[in-house]
Order: sequence, then C-alpha cells, then structure tokens
Amino acid sequence: MNHDMEQQQVSLDHQQVEEKEFDYSKRSQWLRAAVLGANDGLVSTASLMMGIGAVKKDIKVMILTGFAGLVAGACSMAIGEFVSVYSQLDIEVAQMKRDNKRRNKIEGADEDEKNVLPNPAQAAAASALAFSVGAIVPLLAASFIRDYKLRIGAVVAAVTIALMVFGWLGAVLGKAPAIKSSARVLFGGWLAMAITYGLTKLIGSSGL
Repeated sequence: MNHDMEQQQVSLDHQQVEEKEFDYSKRSQWLRAAVLGANDGLVSTASLMMGIGAVKKDIKVMILTGFAGLVAGACSMAIGEFVSVYSQLDIEVAQMKRDNKRRNKIEGADEDEKNVLPNPAQAAAASALAFSVGAIVPLLAASFIRDYKLRIGAVVAAVTIALMVFGWLGAVLGKAPAIKSSARVLFGGWLAMAITYGLTKLIGSSGL
C-alpha cells in the first residue's frame, strides 16, 4: 500500500516538473519572439533614418521618416501576426473538433483545451509593441540633436548598444553562446544600416 502511494507521489512530482518545464519553454519562446520583434524594429527604423540622413540633413525629415517607419512596421507586424495566428487557431480548432468526435467527449470537457488556444489579437498586440520598443531607440537618439554629424553618430551609438543587448537577450533565451550571438546581431545591424546609407547616398548623388 505504502509502495503504491510512493509511486503515485513520484509520478505526480514528475508530472509537475514536466508542466513547469513546458510552461518555461512556451514562455521562453514568446520572450524570444518579442526580442526578435524589437530587434527588427530597431534595425529597420534605424536603417530608414540612416538612409534618409544620407541625402537630407534636416532633423525634421529624419524624425518623420523614423516615425513613419515605426508606424508602418508596427502595423505590418501586427497584421501579419494576426493573420498567421488566426490561421493556426482555425487549424487547431478544427483538429480539436475532430478529436472530440473520435473520443465522444462529454460536453464541457474541452474547456482546458480552449484555454490554451492561440490568441490572434494578443499576438498582434505583442508583435506591434515589440517592434515599437525597438524602433523608439533610434528616434529618441536623434530627436534632440541638431548637428547632423552628431545626430548620425548618436543614432549609430544607440543602435549599437541596443543591438548588443538584444543579441545577448536572444542568446540567453535561446541558450546560445552570448558573445557570438551578440556579434552576429551587431554586425547584421551595422551591415543593414551601411547598405541603406550607401545605396541611398549613391542614388541621391546621381540626381535621380
């Protein structure tokens, strides 16, 4: 009798550990997606600002360009995530109905399954927020500096720091080497800004 009770307790403890690990895994994936979304907002908005800064030294033009990039990118991310998660929701609901028919489940027994279904509106809001958090970094860096060269330098410096932080966070959440991950994110961001700046400068100087 005692042996059976001990086995049941061990089984219960093991199940609780698995549930905690599963919850942590899901939470880690969600946080990592948020970090990647913020990194996307940072790089794309900074690249837009650097690109327009290559041909227009006016601070107002640069800020408006960055703000337009923030709004457009956040909306694009939100809509894309909403459509993607809604498609996933439709698939999971259809599969749930098929499973319920096969198992002849009693009414109301699938409430737990419904509670873990993906939420399209929540995913869209989180995606837009993450993108906006990253995009606000270069905007804030450039907003209060009138001098053109100092403004460009401030944007590059702020983006560099943010890229290193996002790279480190992504590595921690993905259990990857922090230095290598940060370096990849940093050089990738630099490359995106350099290409955008260089090509815009080239096209702008050609008189097109």
